[in-house]
Amino acid sequence: MKALVIADNKATLQLLCEQIRTIGITPIPAETSAIGIDLFQTERPDLVLLDVIMPDLGGYEVARQIRQLEPPGSWTPVIFMISLNKDKDKDKEIEMSIAAGGDDFLLKPISEVILSAKIRSMQRTIQMRQYLLALTRKLDTANQELKRLTSLDGLTGIANRRHFGEVLLREWRRAMRQGEELSIVMCDIDFFKLYNDTYGPQSGDERLCQLAQTLTGTMDRGGDLLARYGGEEFVAVLPGTTLNGARFVAEQMRQAISQLAIEHSGTPLAHLTASFGVASAVAMPETDPQDIVAAAELALLKAKREGRNRVCETSSLDPRD
Repeated sequence: MKALVIADNKATLQLLCEQIRTIGITPIPAETSAIGIDLFQTERPDLVLLDVIMPDLGGYEVARQIRQLEPPGSWTPVIFMISLNKDKDKDKEIEMSIAAGGDDFLLKPISEVILSAKIRSMQRTIQMRQYLLALTRKLDTANQELKRLTSLDGLTGIANRRHFGEVLLREWRRAMRQGEELSIVMCDIDFFKLYNDTYGPQSGDERLCQLAQTLTGTMDRGGDLLARYGGEEFVAVLPGTTLNGARFVAEQMRQAISQLAIEHSGTPLAHLTASFGVASAVAMPETDPQDIVAAAELALLKAKREGRNRVCETSSLDPRD
């Protein structure tokens, strides 16, 4: 631990430094306010002992400058050394010390016992603060990890349906502010229940993980999001994307899954395929983000009815169209 001692009286400065050294603290002496401020910046002491009466710059102003120089979130205890006489009001001096950024005070002549007690008290305060800061950082990290985990699908590791809903609402509002188009791509793995029945649920889980990574690999924009919507369904949010752009992404996804050539004896092509529904709209105050999801689901249903392994689309949010 280091203590910056700022006092213009050389004898007092030397005595204080010797007393501080005896209790295991490294003193940093400063004979002027200017030197003290410079040393505070270069040495970053753990504690400051500051004489109120200084010839070049008063102790209260030094304390104010020290507080301004502290990095955000940091705190260095400042103990003022005050000389009192019959003309000085002790309470007033203490009030001024606190207002200037001081944390405690010592009355001159300074008692070695009181000096030691004050420093020990500040040490305990510093240690407790460091402990609380470390604990706060751990809690922040734990909360961030918890938030991350609650936003992921437990099987595939991509975003879950809950996180998809949060992102969709945020992007919908942003699109409304900016007057941009937003697109949704719904994906359903064809005959996947039959795949599970034929090859077993463990193999089915492995395939879902593989497909999730394959679909993710086709999305190269940072703002896009792929999520597991449920069972063998996936959904992608494509901000700032037109219907043509979304159809292109969906076709890339369809081809990527087909090219995996995952065996599936229960399908016409004898390998896993997927069907896609695409919807796009400009967000408006009178519409709801779930409308575009419903439109993409209708387009997906159309793709399945027309024979699967294809991309169908709609640009309308009205289910009657």
